[in-house]
Amino acid sequence: MIVIYHNSSCITRVESEEDKTIVFDRKKTIAFGLMQVAIQFPESTLVWCHQECQEQIDIAVVPEILHHQKMMLSYNPTDCNYLGSKIGYVEESPFINVNKKVTYPTWQMSSLVGVIHATVLIAFKDKIKLDSDFDYYLNSIAKIGMSLGLLCYSEPKLLVKAQIKVTSSASVFTLFKFVKQHYKTRWIFLLLLNILLYERRFLFFAFIFALFFKNRNRCSISLASIPVQSNRHIVERATIDVIIPTIGRKQYLYDVLKDLAKQTHLPINVIIVEQNPQEGSVSELDYLHTEKWPFEIKHTFTHQAGACNARNLALNQVESEWVFLNDDDNRFESDLIEKVFENIKKYGVKSVTTSYLQPNELLQNSIISQSGIFGSGNSFLKTELLKQVSFNESLEFGYGEDTDFGLQLRNLGIDIIYFPNLNILHLKAPMGGFRIKPTFVWSNEKIQPKPSPTIMYVKQKYNVREQVMGYKTTLFFKFFKFQTIKNPFRYLIYYKKQWKKSVYWVNILKNKS
Repeated sequence: MIVIYHNSSCITRVESEEDKTIVFDRKKTIAFGLMQVAIQFPESTLVWCHQECQEQIDIAVVPEILHHQKMMLSYNPTDCNYLGSKIGYVEESPFINVNKKVTYPTWQMSSLVGVIHATVLIAFKDKIKLDSDFDYYLNSIAKIGMSLGLLCYSEPKLLVKAQIKVTSSASVFTLFKFVKQHYKTRWIFLLLLNILLYERRFLFFAFIFALFFKNRNRCSISLASIPVQSNRHIVERATIDVIIPTIGRKQYLYDVLKDLAKQTHLPINVIIVEQNPQEGSVSELDYLHTEKWPFEIKHTFTHQAGACNARNLALNQVESEWVFLNDDDNRFESDLIEKVFENIKKYGVKSVTTSYLQPNELLQNSIISQSGIFGSGNSFLKTELLKQVSFNESLEFGYGEDTDFGLQLRNLGIDIIYFPNLNILHLKAPMGGFRIKPTFVWSNEKIQPKPSPTIMYVKQKYNVREQVMGYKTTLFFKFFKFQTIKNPFRYLIYYKKQWKKSVYWVNILKNKS
């Protein structure tokens, strides 16, 4: 391990555990010096630390938190990150509103203190400019690297104390430059528009300044050769239960059970919650009792419809070390669960989501990476987490319950890793014959809320204000072409009323939750 101390403008000293002689140029940028050290010691873990934090950094924790090579961690205990909350105008992901109390997935890095393996830095050699602004360089590496499979986190364990006075923040010129270099070009136009709409500032010169920079995502960078083998011991017994909510899909559920019965790594329990809202109805799943299954089946029948309620009923019955959140119209190969545990052990993670393609759909993302979403029909997680998370029944029949569940996990310090090599086919089977269209309390409103109040609820709960406002703008453009009102000014007036109505119903949902 090598520790590089700096004063924000240059490296002040370099230390190593083995007292190695380390050559670096004090007159060059911090990024340049860091790359020099990485090239000299390509198998080393590199730690950077602002000299004001040298008494607060916890070097001993580094081997624990950097538990495999394809990771990048940093920490800034203050509420404000380098790029500030305005970056939310162009990114809706869960990586913007960082929970500083836990290990939280984010590409937003800090020059204050951090750690990376030399092999990762070397992969960016001659591909990304060694910026004089160290914070900009770190954020650039993480932003590009995250999409390439680099796992990036805000990690509070890096500091013993969080008494920090040194902070660094980007100017609006730097913000526009970063957006131009790391997002599609249209986003600098939207950034300009959003700041004008919601802050009454017309940052024309910052916008023009950004146009002179090239996008960095076009560089041919690959992290595929960097090995991954976590030193964490995540799996103890490797037992797993499967939960399946179902309603009116008797044959499809039967096929799912057959796929589970063929698994090379069998589940212990399959927990089925069957719903039928029709009064006097009884279970139609006769094969649960007439056929023999190589696992225990726990069957609950309820007249209360709703996936959130059904999944919560099932989660309360889980007994094994791990749980597979499955659906009643999935299909998968016989080695799915076996492969899941192989990947869990390799990456040392507690929450996994798979590829979830529909028939004839092509895989778009083939890189193992941090997921911005969570799927309630194709995810695996450690059962101990169920003590602190559940599906929010205030969102029943709406949209957003999966997103809410995933964000509950992230705010506990649990990342969700996407494995494209784990395949679950989602048939998107037709709804059962006795399903009824849900009626919401806002269904009879003359002006229908937009977005759905359940979606607005999740966005207001977890996102920064700028993300919500940026979403408001993009939603306006997205739905304009589908509206019968073709006059943009008339539609804008109507849209504002729809948005206001959505906010109104969100406040009611908050009181119920």
